[in-house]
Formats: sequence, C-alpha cells, structure tokens
Amino acid sequence: MTPLASLIATGTKLWLDSIDPKLVVSNRQAGATGATSNPIIVADLIKTGRFDDQLASLMRQGLNDHDVAWKVTDQLVQQAQQVFLPVWEQTRGNDGYVSFELDPLLEDASCPLSTAERAAQYVTLGKQWAAGHNNRMIKVPATPAGLAALTDLAAAGIPLNVTLIFSERQYKIAREAVWAGAQRRNDLASFKSVYSIFVSRIDVYTKQQLPQLSAHAQGLVGLVNVKRLWAENERFWAGLKLPLKQEIVFASTGTKDPAESADKYVAALAGSDIQTNPPATNDAVQAMTGKTYTRTLDQMPSAAVLAEIDREVDFAQMESFLMTEGLKKFADPQKSLLQLIASKRQSLAG
Repeated sequence: MTPLASLIATGTKLWLDSIDPKLVVSNRQAGATGATSNPIIVADLIKTGRFDDQLASLMRQGLNDHDVAWKVTDQLVQQAQQVFLPVWEQTRGNDGYVSFELDPLLEDASCPLSTAERAAQYVTLGKQWAAGHNNRMIKVPATPAGLAALTDLAAAGIPLNVTLIFSERQYKIAREAVWAGAQRRNDLASFKSVYSIFVSRIDVYTKQQLPQLSAHAQGLVGLVNVKRLWAENERFWAGLKLPLKQEIVFASTGTKDPAESADKYVAALAGSDIQTNPPATNDAVQAMTGKTYTRTLDQMPSAAVLAEIDREVDFAQMESFLMTEGLKKFADPQKSLLQLIASKRQSLAG
C-alpha cells in the first residue's frame, strides 16, 4: 500500500490542489477523488506554454483578456470534472467534485461595489458557472459579500465550497447561511457543502506575531483551530441525518517551514473529511516509502497546551490579520493572470 493509499484508508478524502490535466490523472490514479482551482494554478499552467494553442484559439474568437481567462479556467475545470465524474456518480454526489472559484476581483480593494452589490454578483456568477454541471462546486470566500451570497446560492441547488475561513466566527456564519438556503429547496437529496479551513497560514502567523508561545504550543494553533471546527461541524450536521455529508476541507496543508516534515498536516489530519493537498505535498508523501497513516484527526494536544493557546491567541485579531493578507493573496493572482494573458496575446500574435 502506498502512503497516500494508507492516508485514504483512514477515511480521508484526498483532493488535489491543482487542475493541471496531467496531475489530475496521476493523482486520480493515486486515489484522489476531487480537485480545486484558483487563479494562481491557472496562471502557472499558462506559463508552461502547454496551453498556447488553446489561448490563441480563444483570442482569434475576439475574446478580451477577462473572457479568455474565464474561458480557459472553465475548460480546465471541465477537464478535471470528467476525470472525477465517475467518483461523483459512484458516491451519488458525496464526492468527486472540482471547485471553481468565483471572480476574486470582487474582493479587490479598488472594487467600487457595495457589499450587497458584490453579494448579488456572487449569486449571478455562481448560477452562471454552475449551470449544466453535476460535479462542479462553486467556491465563495468567507468575506462579508461572500457570506451574504451563500443563502441564495444554496437555495439555487448549487454545491458550495466556502473558502478563506480562519475562525469559528466565519465558519458558523457560513454554515448557518448555507443551511438557511438549503431549507428553501424542495428536497435535500443533492445538498452538498464544504467549508475550507486554512491551516498552515495560521502557524506562519503565530510564529511571526506570537513568539511568546512555548515550543509545545508553537506550530499547533492551526491544527487545534481546525480540529475544533471539524468537531463542531460533526456535531451540527449529525442530528440532521442528511443524504450527503457536509464536510470540512483541510486547506493550506503544505508546510511552510522547511524544518518541518512535508506531511506534518497530512498526518495530523488523517481520518475524515477532505484534504486539499498541493501536488508537491502529495509527491513528498508518496516518496515516504513504507509510511503508514492512522486516524489522528480527533487527537488533541495536552490540556496545558490547549489552555496556553486559548490564553495567548486572540482569534478575532488573528482572523482580521489573516483575512487582510488573504484577500490580497485572493485578488492579486487574478490581476496577474489577466496581465499574463495580455502578454501572451502579444507574443502569440507575433
């Protein structure tokens, strides 16, 4: 059994944090059952030159840079969806999804729209990009506008991935909004939502902003936070006995500190729900010959470490800091993608 197969055997669903067609196929063969996309992934693929013919074809159709960006994203996501469609069919909609991120420029500091107007745009775009797709999940950020759009999107029958969640506050608002929308449906047979909690970014934050944490607690805040949210999510949905599982996505699972093992978060979150691992993390795990994973998701640090974390970490302040940083990381890649396509337009025309 390979290390990734061992991870999956614990009950973890493995999703790939990429829509590279080659990596989608190879990771599916390794046991991955879903994938996710974002502008950084799309831009990195375009930079390889492998999609120049596709870009040139779209440009010849008279599409502007914005429309080319979304058309090529749509095509790449659709390709990945085809690979994972059998999983979606076999699990009757419980797995096999590919996430499609809505326009991050709605969260750019220069966006002139009000929160209500941005929310309305999310609803319009969500319906547009979900139409005609069974195993496409629409990805919406846990910002004021994104959260305000969730009820209408869920009511419209759209599978949802609420992303950029760092705190219990964001998670609970997202969950309540999604559930309120779900209850407006005629039936709940196809109701599916996931909540992407970012993990490693929290530990980067505590190392920079909270150096007073002891060696026992430093580097564990992201894990403690996400494990608590996972347990809360389990408690909330258990009593509702829905046909499909409403899950936590363990996001940002690549280690940022080279001194730490590449599978730090993979190992600590084994056992349930979904890990969206970067390709490099999956490769590193597979290279750990003989590695066997066991369920660790419901194991917590000592009471003393938990008490220290609760005493020293201001989770509201952490959320505010990470959201400010996260929104820049959210919008800037879309701007870079548009700039890349503009430069490709010039080089391909030449």
